[in-house]
Amino acid sequence: MEKEMIVNRPDNSKMYHPHMPTAWWFRKWSYFLFMLRELTSVFIAVFLVVYLFQIYHITQGADAYWEIAGQFRSGGWIAFHGVALIFAIYHSLSWFKTAAVILTPRVGGWMVPPWMVVALHIAAWLAASAAVLMLYVLI
Repeated sequence: MEKEMIVNRPDNSKMYHPHMPTAWWFRKWSYFLFMLRELTSVFIAVFLVVYLFQIYHITQGADAYWEIAGQFRSGGWIAFHGVALIFAIYHSLSWFKTAAVILTPRVGGWMVPPWMVVALHIAAWLAASAAVLMLYVLI
């Protein structure tokens, strides 16, 4: 014996559905930068998949890695990595700028200004990059 559930749903014909044009994000520069930041995530994700693919081939031996590494020397892959690097830098800098608005650290009764939060994030980023570069050069 099954009972039917009665659900009261609003009448869709009376609901307001605003029309949003496809290119709404071209209207304001801030909207465009927001959507560009979202697009950077796609390039970073593809880069990470390629990176994991390379790590997998390293586990398969030197010959397997060098075979696949030769394919990544084409002009298209070099251009992709250049674009991915630019997008990663833009993504990071926009994140630091956002973090400066969200994070409002206080030292005693003094609120750290947003520009200083951004500067500290960038300094930490550069220090970490320098440390990785030193490890790369030393090894």
